[in-house]
Formats: sequence, structure tokens, C-alpha cells
Amino acid sequence: MTTPSFIPGLELSRRFYLEAVRPLLDEAVPGLAHSAARLGGGSEVLGFDTARSADHEWGPRLQLFLRPEDVPRHGTAITALLSARLPKTFYGYPTHFAATAEAGIRIMQATDGPVHHRVDITDLGTWFTAQLGFAPGRDVTALDWLATPAQRLAEVTAGAVFHDGLSRLGPARAQLAWYPHDLWLHLLACQWQRISQEEAFVGRCGEVGDELGSAVVAARLVRDLMRLCLLMDRRYPPYSKWLGSAFARTRQATVLTPFLTAALAASDWHTREQHLARAYETVAAAHNQLDLTAPVDPTTRPYHNRPFQVLHAERFTAALTARITDPAVRALPLTGTVDQFTDSTDILSNPQRARAVTQATTPVPDS
Repeated sequence: MTTPSFIPGLELSRRFYLEAVRPLLDEAVPGLAHSAARLGGGSEVLGFDTARSADHEWGPRLQLFLRPEDVPRHGTAITALLSARLPKTFYGYPTHFAATAEAGIRIMQATDGPVHHRVDITDLGTWFTAQLGFAPGRDVTALDWLATPAQRLAEVTAGAVFHDGLSRLGPARAQLAWYPHDLWLHLLACQWQRISQEEAFVGRCGEVGDELGSAVVAARLVRDLMRLCLLMDRRYPPYSKWLGSAFARTRQATVLTPFLTAALAASDWHTREQHLARAYETVAAAHNQLDLTAPVDPTTRPYHNRPFQVLHAERFTAALTARITDPAVRALPLTGTVDQFTDSTDILSNPQRARAVTQATTPVPDS
């Protein structure tokens, strides 16, 4: 089979809805209120897909949202209709998704029989709860925000909506577009706090001859700076696979990337520390440009009486915390969201597990 020309997944899904799915809906259930989108997991949702992405869980696919009462009334029939009448291929891509040896993973595959399509039919409340652990439309609590991995928030607010006949999908995504202001300040403060806890260790590890340990700490700090820049840009930081791609889209990336790359490439701790110091000062200056706090001196300095050059990033934590007006948010411990205090990809991909961890470790008020 000839490999079709690559079409970005969101565009492929948009065409699939408009040209293949919508005409069948209009014929079989004319006037049925629905919304259609491509959201959730998948590199195409964040705009990072390439031809490589077509090897699994990628292709002509979308979510079809119905009213809760219409899912049992029409969902099974629509699924069967699409299975029987969708084209076998669409712009050269199979519309049939075959199971693989890996549970839950499907790939595009030609078929002569009914199409096992990926038009997922559900209602908005059920889908959002499965993705996030809660459904928007009501007050989203501090626990909701803190227990939800940023990757999941990115997946439900990115992607594309092709039709919003229910008039609920747009408002739900708008509600989740970014953290409430005081909580944003808190998460920025937590991210600076993470940096403050390790910035002196690059030199301390190197001083005792542990260049490998120094390099590992530097890599952690580089990642934390990248995530901080995304938070400053009001972009949900994705998980590790797409962190660099997302960071490259921030306003600070052009200036910062040479410093971060040089810090990672350095073979001795003195050089590593010098490049990180330049990066710290660049991000600190960017913080001041946001005008979220009174200006904070962006220059690096010695770590107390030790010969290590640091920013003392906790100064930015204090400045941000001072601007939080909600006493409940201001009282939160400086642990932040679930993905600010855990690196487990299992936690970050499972909203229920993330919520359980957050509830167990962070005392969060409901408001």
C-alpha cells in the first residue's frame, strides 16, 4: 500500500468529521444536537505529530459528544452506522483501527469488513471526568486544579473543536484555559521554590569530585527552568516527551536555549554553573517583565559563604506569595500541583491516581 502524504492529525480529523461523519449523521439523525472535536491524548492534539505518529493511535478519529440522554438513545446506532458506512480509507489513511498485542493500543489497518472506527461517542460530563477526574461547568476547586496533571489540562484545552452544537464544549474549555490568578501565582512560587532547593548543588557536587551528580542536578534545573518559562507564558507544561517542543514555542526560548544547551553539554561544574547563572538571570528578568510582583533583583550571587553562584530563587517565591490575596491559596504548602512534586509518568497519565496522591499529601481547602 502506498504511504499517503502526511496530513497533520487535527486537519485530517477536521476533514473526516466534515466530509465523512457529518453527512452520515445528517442523513440518519437529522438535527441531532452534538459537538465534535479532536481532544485528549495524542501528539496531534498538541500539534507535535509527524509521519512517525501514524504507527499507533493516530489517524482519522474524533470525539462525538451528545446530550447525556441521547447517548443511550442514539449512541449504539450511530456507532453501527459509522461502522457499516464510513469509507474504508480517507485521504489514503485506513479508517479501521485494529487491535495490537498491547492492550488498549490500536493501529490503522485496511479491512474488507466493518470498520472499527475511532469516532468515540459519549457525553461531555463523562468524558471530562474520565480525562480530569472532574467535569467543568461547576466551580472548579483548588483540589481539582492541583490534582490534575498539566498534561491532561493541555489535552482538553488544545486540539480542535469542529462543531459545538451543544454550546457547552467551548465554555468548558474556556473555563479550563488557565489557572485562576492567585493559583497561578502560587504555582509560579512553587516552581521557583523547586529551583531554590537545588541551585547550589551543581557546585557542591562538583566540589567533591562528583561531576556526574553535578550534571544530573543541572539537568533537573534545566527542566525546571523550562517548565517555569511555560508557566510564565501561561502554557500548560506537557510531560517529558513534548517538554522541549513546547518550550521552544515560549517567548524566552530563543535567548535561553543556548545557555541551557551549554549547561547540559558542560564537562565541568564551573562551566556548568556559569551557563546556568546566565539562564537564571534571563528568566529572572522575564519574571520582572510580567509585572506580577515588585521588581526582584535578577542578578546571581554567592550561596551564603560558599563559593557557588546562585540566584537565591526563593526571593521570587516570597515576592509571588506576597501578591496572593486569597488566604486559602496563600496558606497552601509550596508543593504545587501533582506534577510539581512527582516525576512519575504513571501519576501524570492517570487523573484518579494523581487526585489520590494530591489528597493524601496536600491539605487543600475546597475554595
